[in-house]
Amino acid sequence: MARIVMKFGGTSVADLDRIRRAAARIKAEAERGNEVAVVVSAMAGVTNAMVQLVRDAANLADLREYDVVVSSGEQVTSGLMAIVLQSMGVQARSWMGWQIPIRTDDAHGSSRIEEIEVADMERRFREGQVAVVAGFQGIDKQGRITTLGRGGSDTSAVALAAALNAERCDIYTDVDGVYTTDPRIVAKARKLNRITYEEMLEMASQGAKVLQTRSVEMAMKHHVRIQVLSSFEDSPGTLVVDEDEIVEQALVSGIAYSRDEAKITLLRVPDQPGVAAKIFGPLADAAINVDMIVQNVSAETERTDLTFTVSKADLERTVAVLRGRQEELGFADLLSDHNVVKVSVIGVGMRSHAGVAQQMFTALAERGINIQVISTSEIKVSVLIAEEYTELALRGLHTAYGLDAA
Repeated sequence: MARIVMKFGGTSVADLDRIRRAAARIKAEAERGNEVAVVVSAMAGVTNAMVQLVRDAANLADLREYDVVVSSGEQVTSGLMAIVLQSMGVQARSWMGWQIPIRTDDAHGSSRIEEIEVADMERRFREGQVAVVAGFQGIDKQGRITTLGRGGSDTSAVALAAALNAERCDIYTDVDGVYTTDPRIVAKARKLNRITYEEMLEMASQGAKVLQTRSVEMAMKHHVRIQVLSSFEDSPGTLVVDEDEIVEQALVSGIAYSRDEAKITLLRVPDQPGVAAKIFGPLADAAINVDMIVQNVSAETERTDLTFTVSKADLERTVAVLRGRQEELGFADLLSDHNVVKVSVIGVGMRSHAGVAQQMFTALAERGINIQVISTSEIKVSVLIAEEYTELALRGLHTAYGLDAA
């Protein structure tokens, strides 16, 4: 007998037929003698509809009330799932985040989990009951409903698995695992049997949409084994595990890309101490996240050009903040470009192999693709290129690193 957490995303519970299909999987796990906790998202499209209702109601809504509204979809799904399971002869009950309780901080809209109390749920397990938990929800110290940010049901599931000391956390979604790159673009992309937490974290943060970044961080911290599976096919998925569970590491495990990038270049910035802090300080104050940064060599002495990237959603605000401080910062002009994409090659095997970046640069150069910005970490090399070359770059790099399926 094992203890398992099963999480079903919005597309997996989009209607009653899909809820019944998911319930059949849950029933099969329970009949194997396993203790099962199920975490569900809102039905596909419901959360977006709730968010839009809030926006239509008020431009600047109280975030505490925002959480009340947008968390309602998960309540509906959990109740429906419990009803369907009961109709199949499975003992089940629904749990809201506040009933468990899942205790969070009070950063409404993007709260972080502080503690999960599972004693009552464990007692129900011993009675043979399946727990159906509304994902995305928590409760703060004031007793108000909180939400964990978009994609937060993944985090709910991993956190619950950690609190329950579950054998693994199965994430059911509309894909059947983690691929070496986006199979919609690269037909020869391969499904990975296993991937490390670090690689999955980089893949998620660099644009892969399979798992929410915070859920992978939590899984890595608490050593929760995640399995990514398809809700629609009975096929093996991908296990996300500690590095020591993977016998032989590939040089590169995957290639991720993000279209949510915009580039800003400040021309002729004073080349003196403290200028970078003056530029990036106001952006941080405005909650604008800066990603890739490069200081260019300028033809002038005592002047330099500074290039960095932000999300496309933050581009207009970033330009407004910097233009408003142009005289104080002393730059001559500002150039912006939203037609860019970030491409990243990722693999823990990079730690012990040289030449990974050179191989990337060569593959792109052979295809006439100009690199605008470069950033690296221990297991990742990222480049910024023109958006029109996205597909060419992904296919070329996938082949160059030997990732193509046979």
